This record gives sequence, structure tokens and C-alpha cells, in this order.
Amino acid sequence: DKPFHFGINLGMNRSHFNFTLHPLFLQRDSVMVVESINSSGLNLAWLVEKRLNDHFSLRTFPLNLTFTEKAFEYVLKYPDRPGGEDSLTTKKVQSISLTLPIQIKFSSDRIGNFKVYMLGGVKAEYDMAANAGAKKAENLIKLNRLDYGIEAGLGFHFYYPYFVLTPELKMGWGLGNLHSRDANLKFSNVIDQINSRTITFSLTVE
Repeated sequence: DKPFHFGINLGMNRSHFNFTLHPLFLQRDSVMVVESINSSGLNLAWLVEKRLNDHFSLRTFPLNLTFTEKAFEYVLKYPDRPGGEDSLTTKKVQSISLTLPIQIKFSSDRIGNFKVYMLGGVKAEYDMAANAGAKKAENLIKLNRLDYGIEAGLGFHFYYPYFVLTPELKMGWGLGNLHSRDANLKFSNVIDQINSRTITFSLTVE
């Protein structure tokens, strides 16, 4: 019943890119196939939650670090083997993001030492490892630093005498176009728009 709740959140995520192909992909035959590969990462965050009433809360994570490594897989018709390419080439994109979400949480009535909740909200992300400004990027896919999106999830509170343990499953949909397209780069020019997709399982201790 306290007005503010604080907690430490640790999670694992699975993420990938949702993307659309540029018309140039059909006009050239150097890149035959492009696919996004799922990859795993970590989340570390500090939770601050404001209780509004018995069922609704407003929460955020003022300090929220997300570590991910997404990747694209290319099938090349004419690979540059002296340059380290093969017919099947993978290009990894590492990310270290500061994320600021604002979420509304709807909780059920407490049944003994158990409670279930649903959440939804918006988020803004700043990727400290994004490479949109890189000059030597012949073998890279350039990504913008800023992104925004929506989130939805489901969680459970387990109440113990000295703490509350909360497992949570959450999905995130990036709405901003992350791709800083460069028509001169063969790994970039065949892709048009890139959006992030993330599934996160986390444990919070309050």
C-alpha cells in the first residue's frame, strides 16, 4: 500500500530486426537473400513505481541498460572472398541502449501471497553503440541512435516476508526507422526500413 515501490530488475531478451527490402534488391543480383537472425541479450534496470489505486500503477525505469546483438544473414552471388566474405555472410550489429519506458500497470486483487498484472506503455531508446556517423562502413549496416516504440506484457507478484519477487514477460515493438541507408554500401542499399522487435523475460526484486 506504499505510494512508491522501488526494485532491481535483471532480464534476458531475444531480439531481431523487422525490415523491408528496397526496390534496388530486385534490380541487382549481388545479394540473393537477406534474413534477420534472432539473438540474445541482457537487461539491467532500476524500477520506480507509483501506486495510483488498488489496481492501477504508473511505473518507469530511470536507469535501464539493454545489451543486444542483432544480425543480418546474406546469401551472396559474388562474394568478395579476399575481403573475408563467403556465399553465406553474417553481419552483426551490437547495441548498448539506454531505455526510458513509461508504463501503466493493471493488477488483479491479491490472493494470499500472489497477484497477476498486465502492462502497456511507450518507450524511447538511445543506442550508444549506433554507427550512423561511421565513415569507414563498407561492411556495416548503419543504424540511427534514437528509437521509440510500444510495449505490452504480463507478470506475477510473489510476496515474501522481506521482499516481492516478480517474473515478467514483455514484448516491445520499435516504431522508428533505425536504418540510416547508404546507397553506396551493398549490405545496406538492399534494405529500406528497419524496426526492432524484442521479447524480454525478467525478474524484479522489490
